[in-house]
Amino acid sequence: MALICFWVSCFLCLELSSLAFSNPDGFLSLSCGGTADFVDSSAIPWVSDGDYIATGNTTSVEYLEGTSSSSVPLRFFPNSGGRKCYRLPLANNVSSSVVLLRAQFVYKNYDGLGKPPAFSVSLGTAITSSVNLTASDPWSEEFVWPVGKETASFCLLPIPGAGDPVISSVEVRPLPRGAYQGGVGDFPFKSLRKAYRINSGYTNGSLRYPVDPYDRIWDADENYNPFHVSSGFNVFLGLNTSTVAEDPPVSVLQTARVLARSDVLTYNLPLGVPADYYIVLYFAGILPVSPAFDVVVNGDMVELDYSVQMGEAYALYLTRKAIDNLNLTLRSTRFYPQINGIEVYQIVDIPLEASSTTVSALQVIQQATGLELGWEDDPCSPSEWVHVGCEGSLVTSLELSDVNLRAISPTFGDLLDLKTLDLHNTSLAGEIQNLGSLQQLETLNLSFNQLTSFGGELGKLVGLQVLDLQNNSLEGVVPDRLGELENLHLLNLENNKLQGTLPESLNKESLEVKASGNICVSFSAMTCNDASSNPSIETPQVTIFAKKNPENRNHLAIIVGAAGGSLLALLVISVALLLYTRKDRTEVPFEQRDGIDMIHMKSWNSARVFSYKEIKSATNNFKQVIGRGSFGSVYHGKLVDGKLVAVKVRFDRSQLGAESFINEVHLLSRIRHQNLVCLEGFCYESKQQILVYEYLPGGSLADYLYGSKSSNSQKVSLSWIRRLKIAVDAAKGLEYLHNGSDPRIIHRDVKCSNILLDKDMNARVCDFGLSKQLVQSDASHVTTVVKGTAGYLDPEYYSTQQLTEKSDVYSFGVVLLELICGREPLCHTGTPDSFNLVLWAKPYLQAGALEIVDDNLKGTFDVESMRKASMVAVRCVDRDASERPTIAQVLAELKEAYSIQLAYLASCDL
Repeated sequence: MALICFWVSCFLCLELSSLAFSNPDGFLSLSCGGTADFVDSSAIPWVSDGDYIATGNTTSVEYLEGTSSSSVPLRFFPNSGGRKCYRLPLANNVSSSVVLLRAQFVYKNYDGLGKPPAFSVSLGTAITSSVNLTASDPWSEEFVWPVGKETASFCLLPIPGAGDPVISSVEVRPLPRGAYQGGVGDFPFKSLRKAYRINSGYTNGSLRYPVDPYDRIWDADENYNPFHVSSGFNVFLGLNTSTVAEDPPVSVLQTARVLARSDVLTYNLPLGVPADYYIVLYFAGILPVSPAFDVVVNGDMVELDYSVQMGEAYALYLTRKAIDNLNLTLRSTRFYPQINGIEVYQIVDIPLEASSTTVSALQVIQQATGLELGWEDDPCSPSEWVHVGCEGSLVTSLELSDVNLRAISPTFGDLLDLKTLDLHNTSLAGEIQNLGSLQQLETLNLSFNQLTSFGGELGKLVGLQVLDLQNNSLEGVVPDRLGELENLHLLNLENNKLQGTLPESLNKESLEVKASGNICVSFSAMTCNDASSNPSIETPQVTIFAKKNPENRNHLAIIVGAAGGSLLALLVISVALLLYTRKDRTEVPFEQRDGIDMIHMKSWNSARVFSYKEIKSATNNFKQVIGRGSFGSVYHGKLVDGKLVAVKVRFDRSQLGAESFINEVHLLSRIRHQNLVCLEGFCYESKQQILVYEYLPGGSLADYLYGSKSSNSQKVSLSWIRRLKIAVDAAKGLEYLHNGSDPRIIHRDVKCSNILLDKDMNARVCDFGLSKQLVQSDASHVTTVVKGTAGYLDPEYYSTQQLTEKSDVYSFGVVLLELICGREPLCHTGTPDSFNLVLWAKPYLQAGALEIVDDNLKGTFDVESMRKASMVAVRCVDRDASERPTIAQVLAELKEAYSIQLAYLASCDL
């Protein structure tokens, strides 16, 4: 034994002298509540935690540690609710796949109350442990954490009634790359919580930095039952440790528990609550013999005749599920059993993070409320945000009542997993909008607001079961599309300004419709005819006073009734004459309105004026719907000359004023370009606003990429050269709008479904109904209400409400990503981080990684062509609009990519 101690002492001195002056790269040591930086006895620098957490109070406490008294700073969180989190930077440790994170918690009656607290601790999305300072004070926790981001969120979570969380120190240490991953499986979604780390065979205290350059604390091999005394042996110093990923200190491997007088070596380690555990056993050939032994864990044989060769180091990785005690037994088969080190960790599952798109959307919504809701990190794990409900990592419920939202912003459309949305009493006004993408929504509560219009997207909510719109200011009739919601079983329309006949499709046993408190709403057309024609006229109330003389009673009733009837008739006739006079003044035929006559139309050099009768005839009484949007429906039509057309009919609620509609027609009439859909004419009569476009038989780009939803057709595989040609055509159309048109035009709704194809597969951009004109030639933007489609919407436009041509560039960049990857902007395939196409694809393409390219294209494209198109797509979707290219620059890059692919195909043919 004396020889062993001599060699160990020599080695420790050598290792200490070589490392004492080294710089511990990647180390972060926080003195929680400390006010001054310092360097400890191991030459490790410590800093105050003030830059890493924004809440909590600080103090210090004196207590005995061993034989000496010390003052320890600490941070505590009085009256705490919700998470109290440290943001720990990991940027210096990106070369490591895992880090060690250690924290110490001290109470020592700092508040004089004598009530040690208990609370939970979380890392990232995982609740990793519970701290109970009644059981042990101080209390230490240590974790092995996978490096996946530049920061780690380390939080204290209060337990109601269990006192205020308190913490004394936090340490972050880099670990060897690839360490602690053998045998765990699915490691990026697991973390490890230390239970034991034993320096077997060494009893002279614990070892840490600088003996272990990673600052792991190796506890002495004592107090582990049953206790064995190692026999004397010679230590072999020349060890090969390169085969062990954890890189344990050689000084740890130079000592071992070896039983020379027994065939069985045993450790019995209690673990507490049943859980899954990860075990690392270290063996080193430090003796001039090569022992062999069986390894038995909790009675199960895990290694038969395990051999240790002289001069070599080994690690054996084991996992055990649902155990509360670890019995490790080594049974000799040759020479004597030995072990050099043991590490035991509880395996902690790391829940999936919520989609980054969802998190971003919720944080934008938080800003819109003007409230500090404490929405930071992940909305679902380790605990749900206030007002938010989750199923796993999916945000399925959002309840924001009694706040001042004013409008449903497009950001709500990014919460794709919502099943419940409660926005009652949030000052919403105008149209119900931006909810069409919420296909999972089951309950929608928009009651007690000032909404005036149903909007065009409620009919898309196919999963909706409860729709509560009571106590709003909804006007007009109830739209037919609500009856298409097959799962709807409660529709509350009470206390609005609705009138007219309810759609017959709502008249079914499975649906309860509440409609009291409106002007007149009924399933019977006869019930509301009078009220709808004269909604402001109420029936005169006639009071009859009965006389005591029974003989005069009937005569009096007749007289009063006749007088009341005459009065009512006179009143009705007067109001009818008044309404007719007003109608006579306002309902002027379209051709005779001020400033809008046929001569004026002809000067526009295009727009044909159709009568409503002609439109009905061309569409066969609006028989075939070929498209539907928030503006209304698009019908297939055929003019008398045989020309096929697409007829766009606005819904009543989206009607523009006469001047606005004529301005739009005027604008569209002037646009003539081979890559833009041409306006054939329009109709504005019988309270209808109708635009007639040329019909393109090829359908939309979306139909080819994902299949036509209207006809349930399958998607058609497009080659890379065809996709590039479509992109070039669409870019030409946009470039004309931005630069060739006078005034310049911003499309505002660029997306795959607005890129149509003719019979020769030439692409044309359509639907300028949302477009905005830049009237001044030097204007840089238009300030306007945010409109667009979820997934394509420029984030800078949304945040500033300043629409620029770069907003179209962003949307077009999303289209390019769709062409490259073959997937929609928003979907639920893969992991949550892949839900948003831009956020998922951008990092891959920036790194030149083309494995995310559509499988249908693989092996058929020139790499340089694909890379050039990918890089321009990435630049288009930059969050900073000033960093995006112009559409002219995009067009030039796409033309080059197209030429490269053409040359590649030509060489293949040769």
